[in-house]
Amino acid sequence: MADTKKKVVKKVIKKPPSKVIKSVQMDLFSQFITNDLESVSNTVELWESIPKYFFTPAQVEKLRTPTGHADPYEQPYNYQGIDCTVTIQPALIKQESGGYKAFFPSVTEELIEEALKKILTDQNYGIHDPAKSETWVKFSLYMVQKELNKRGKSRNIPEIKQAIQIMNRCIITLSKGRKELWSGAILQDLVTVDREEYIEDSSALHAARLPLFISHAINKLEYRQYNIDRHMSLKTQLSRWLYKRFVHRYKQASMIDTYHFMYSDVKTESRYLEGKTERNNRKKMIDALEELKGQSVLMSYEVQEAKEGRKIIDVKYTVTASLDFRTEQKAANAAAKKRTHALVDKSK
Repeated sequence: MADTKKKVVKKVIKKPPSKVIKSVQMDLFSQFITNDLESVSNTVELWESIPKYFFTPAQVEKLRTPTGHADPYEQPYNYQGIDCTVTIQPALIKQESGGYKAFFPSVTEELIEEALKKILTDQNYGIHDPAKSETWVKFSLYMVQKELNKRGKSRNIPEIKQAIQIMNRCIITLSKGRKELWSGAILQDLVTVDREEYIEDSSALHAARLPLFISHAINKLEYRQYNIDRHMSLKTQLSRWLYKRFVHRYKQASMIDTYHFMYSDVKTESRYLEGKTERNNRKKMIDALEELKGQSVLMSYEVQEAKEGRKIIDVKYTVTASLDFRTEQKAANAAAKKRTHALVDKSK
């Protein structure tokens, strides 16, 4: 008689290396040029250019079905002139009622990713295998909470726990045209490394494998030092996105060297300008620039509207860096130069 029982296919979850891996690249990732190590971290432009955290509670609620589920969300965007698409499959999280509800990564997940990348720079909690291009971060829920609290973005333990689950269970797929370039979770593999309870105890130590983009950046030194305190002090996602853009692209910040960008570029790249009217979106841009000025990122900015008749078709923004930002960018440039020289010296 034929066996009609279905085989259950279990997902194979990778585990972090059991032994410490000595990595020059990880050593360099943990080194900064600063007088205050707590205030700095690293940012990876290619990974952070993927618009995955732009959802608001109202947006998510509209995407959910009456049963609380939701289909994957597809979003076109542009990265340095390349047309891409990101598809986000939501995480299904079990509720107290027993049913499941769909969640997309949003603001809390964005902030927790920054906290985890800061924890990664501590060599006691970061593991990088350059041969396999794998990077793991060890953390506890309490450690994440502490990082957020320090920077005025407090979240309670249940919120952090749910966010970690969302980051592990949602699937991000990046495509160029019809070609799928990458698919995976924000936290690829999530394992508890010192207790059997799965993400229940706020002091239990866990490990998560970070996306290939971050591992590749560590291997190739394609990341940049930035002020995480200043970044996390900004109130809106648009302000934080603009700040990261300046960190990566306004490298020669000075009173003489200004930096300009277009409203249309921000709209196609960031997904943070999706208000009901273009007037509201342009006001949102001004509010963000004002906040960046108030938080000592910018000294000043100029706005130049491009019109067809009376209609505004685009806007050019020209910004001048503040003294604080100029100092931070000089330190970031020096850190990048020092890393490159160190890796060359090690390879000799």
